[in-house]
Amino acid sequence: MNAIVALCHFCELHGPRTLFCTEVLHSPLPQGASSGDISGQNEQAEEEEGGIQMSSRIHSHSPAEGASADSSSPGPKKSDMCEASGCRSLAGGHPGYVSHDKETSIKYVSHQHPNHPQLFSIVRQACVRSLSCEVCPGREGPIFFGDEQHGFVFSHTFFIKDSLARGFQRWYSIITIMMDRIYLINSWPFLLGKIRGIIDELQGKALKVFEAEQYGCPQRAQRMNTAFTPFLHQRNGNAARSLTSLTNDENLWACLHTSFAWLLKACGSRLTEKLLEGAPTEDTLVQMEKLADLKEESEGWDGSEEEEKPSSQPDVVEGQELSKCSPETSLMPDCNSWNVAHRRLSVFRSLRHMRQVLGASAFRMLAWHVLMGNQVIWKARDMDLVQSAFDVLRTMLPVGCVRIIPYSDQYEEAYRCNFLGLSPHVQIPSHILSSEFAVLVEVRAATRSSLYPTLFDDEQSLNKYEFVVTSGSPVAADRVGPTILNKIEAALTNQNLSVDVVDQCLVCLKEEWMNKVKVLFKFTKVDSRPKEDTQKLLSILGAAEEDNVKLLKFWMTGLSKTYKSHLMSTVRSPTSSESRN
Repeated sequence: MNAIVALCHFCELHGPRTLFCTEVLHSPLPQGASSGDISGQNEQAEEEEGGIQMSSRIHSHSPAEGASADSSSPGPKKSDMCEASGCRSLAGGHPGYVSHDKETSIKYVSHQHPNHPQLFSIVRQACVRSLSCEVCPGREGPIFFGDEQHGFVFSHTFFIKDSLARGFQRWYSIITIMMDRIYLINSWPFLLGKIRGIIDELQGKALKVFEAEQYGCPQRAQRMNTAFTPFLHQRNGNAARSLTSLTNDENLWACLHTSFAWLLKACGSRLTEKLLEGAPTEDTLVQMEKLADLKEESEGWDGSEEEEKPSSQPDVVEGQELSKCSPETSLMPDCNSWNVAHRRLSVFRSLRHMRQVLGASAFRMLAWHVLMGNQVIWKARDMDLVQSAFDVLRTMLPVGCVRIIPYSDQYEEAYRCNFLGLSPHVQIPSHILSSEFAVLVEVRAATRSSLYPTLFDDEQSLNKYEFVVTSGSPVAADRVGPTILNKIEAALTNQNLSVDVVDQCLVCLKEEWMNKVKVLFKFTKVDSRPKEDTQKLLSILGAAEEDNVKLLKFWMTGLSKTYKSHLMSTVRSPTSSESRN
């Protein structure tokens, strides 16, 4: 994370002062700083420094040469420093600290002040504001301020007990400065928790020292006896003590460097950027809606289980699958991918593979019925074979148009599912077998030893099966069919396209035709245009043919509720406003 973390102190003699800061360096270290890698003693172990767990990726600290307070850094003059080191963290000539992150080649450098003049000015201004005007009620707690020019600041002010200070406490703040406002705001909960942990440890150490000093020499009674002593004389005689003295921790600055370095690394690793290309697709919206419905149903079942156990399996809904064979496999995932544990048993790997197995004419008939929304019935003994076939075929349809019963011991009506798997002994009604709105694929034992060559060496061989595709309305070979079917077949027959590329072609084709569905839905269902205008629109969309119109009407059922409600609300709002007028 490109930020600076600093510890600031309010000195009664000099006002706000920066005590210690840690910055991130992606470029070579400043002049004179050590650039060698540091091998920590516990490189594989995780260190616990300053109450914050330090990852082993950031190795132990090392001095950064040429960064002392007496160097040519833009820090305050020596005459402005407290004599008792109240405004100083590192002693004169101390080189500072450096931590190396070998994985990312990033260095975390700690000094009293940043070496760069511009960074020094930014940190100095943030320090003054954090301990003067930008404070929360009670003068202790977190606050956010800043601007585009001087950066944005997360500041947490706090008090440290000091038996010699006025009011027995001194004022400090830990600030985090960066130029990215959104990133800093999103990091607020993380920074608040971790910085609060550092503050609690500092306050705990200081409290122990304070209580020990008060027990040995109570300051309150002593001050009451010297109540008439001139205040200025008392103030000049009690210069601010260093933080190491207040906490009785000689390794305080090393621990703070470790904590600040871990804070910068962890805060930069917890948030990642993700590229979003345009609005979410209809499939994404439908899947989100289905997941929300499933969550509500599961919460309802959990609440009702205490009173009465459900006696039957839930009905099939769009985008879900229901198996009547075993309760364990009743609910199936909404996404196109199947359970990873069953992928090795899948027989059909892709649409191209299925087309090669079934043959061009049989596959075209099957794909036509799938796209038109007709019921697709598979009869086979092998449940994995049927499931793999449905997993492949459903990729041609929007998620909202898919209703699957993967395997059943009885026939289910078309309104319940458009993909139905049956065992071989199930009787199908005669009117379904002769219907033009259904297609049947029967998987039988092959009569010959090998009907076609094995296409994949690493999968279960298909030469023991014979696939018979029948329908009451067979698709003629010379029939034009829907435009999307012709494009799908063109992609499948193009051997220059890999399976992954064909999958992306399917995604693009589905999105193209879903956009046409959206236009038609708004034109007919929302705007209620006459049929003549609808025909003109279909001609403009390139979907005036009979099969294309049927496809659009079927795919209209797969539109997300979010899109439909959005259209209805945008159309009704002007009408309601006119009626009020």
